[in-house]
Amino acid sequence: MIRVEAIWKYFERQPVLKDVSLEFEQGKTNLIIGRSGSGKTVLMKCLVGLLEADQGKIFYDDRDFSAMQFKARKKIRKEMGMLFQGAALFDSMTVEENITFPLNMFTTMSRQEKRQRVDFCLERVNLGAVHHLLPAELSGGMKKRVAIARAIAIKPKYLFCDEPNSGLDPPTAILIDKLINEITHDLQMTTIVNTHDMNSVMEIGDSVAFIHEGSLWWSGSREQILHTSNKELNHFVYATELMRTIQNQKP
Repeated sequence: MIRVEAIWKYFERQPVLKDVSLEFEQGKTNLIIGRSGSGKTVLMKCLVGLLEADQGKIFYDDRDFSAMQFKARKKIRKEMGMLFQGAALFDSMTVEENITFPLNMFTTMSRQEKRQRVDFCLERVNLGAVHHLLPAELSGGMKKRVAIARAIAIKPKYLFCDEPNSGLDPPTAILIDKLINEITHDLQMTTIVNTHDMNSVMEIGDSVAFIHEGSLWWSGSREQILHTSNKELNHFVYATELMRTIQNQKP
């Protein structure tokens, strides 16, 4: 579990996050939604330590991450898996080398153990016989699956996904959603997903937090979203759905 207590973040004296408190539960797919510029990406960067919150605390299973120095944080970072928006694979490395990269950095596995772990991770994301391909030889959906395989290679307790469906066609986006959800439940990770895709929210959102103008405006389950009277959330949900419908109708 990850717990956020009264987080504030300022840029040039302007608050970007305002007194945000949240809990992200283990074994669940926890979604953060909101418009562009709402503060959801800043929140995720604070969670992983890419940005420092100006006020408030972040706990990883009761370990005060916000109070730790670099050396102490390194242990927790070894427990994190990251799935970046554009997959962020190393272009000059093969699929196998990409997945082996975090194993080289964070483990003392033997070469044989690393090969076995790569094989397991690729099987888990339903990819085979791609070990020696370069990223340029993969489709967008395959790149995302390789990125997921790399993210889970070190057996993380916490998985962070930034817009995992960005740039994917609807069927592939659904496949990636289901894969993230299955892995979360199977491996009992605490998974946090930044997204503005309402299909993702309704398909895999075990817990959903809506960030509006830097504040936590609403939180609940995907079922509760359909019955909320929260004006800003309703506008976000139905405006997003309208835009998707228009885009899908384009020739």
